[in-house]
Amino acid sequence: MHVNIQEDALPATVPTPLFSAVAIADARNDAGDAFEIFLGLNENMIAQLKERSLDKSDIDLDQNTSDRKRFGEGSYEAWYSKGRVPFTLIHHGDNKLAAIVWFGPKPLGKKSMKHLSEKESVPDADAGDWHTVSFRSYPPFRGKGVMKDFARTTLEIYMRYFPQAKLWTGADRKNTGSMALSAKLGFTIDESVSDADWVAMVRK
Repeated sequence: MHVNIQEDALPATVPTPLFSAVAIADARNDAGDAFEIFLGLNENMIAQLKERSLDKSDIDLDQNTSDRKRFGEGSYEAWYSKGRVPFTLIHHGDNKLAAIVWFGPKPLGKKSMKHLSEKESVPDADAGDWHTVSFRSYPPFRGKGVMKDFARTTLEIYMRYFPQAKLWTGADRKNTGSMALSAKLGFTIDESVSDADWVAMVRK
């Protein structure tokens, strides 16, 4: 996918104000589909995110992420207040949410609720320079060659705002698609903070 960043549109600081979405790039995949990349989510995008997170027919999303609790049942405002910086990929033709990538401070190896057993708990800790990143794509755009270049673009832009950040991402070991994408983006498994079922991958 070819991405054209609109340099003069990038805001001076992030996160952007709650419920605001700034168009920062346009993109086109090999199939000729046109997209826009936004920094932040407006209320329409948030409604789509909530709807997609509650969609039980999306087995991959429902089984591999905490998005049902995070966005579907939880409060977007509470999530955003944690210093999260989301980017969205919006299909130009119908304004559908095609993908989202988000970043934010989070201690290395701290699992999301989806990957914690009933006996496990992760106490609050100082994230230091560690920032997490998460990737999602949605049907019918999943598998259409948009995610890698969209994610790479967001990584580049995020690091402009937080040049000191050390990036990591977590995934279930069965989620080979997520792990393969992370590897293509320069992340490698850190076994010292992983376990038999879940991996933390660090970007060198």
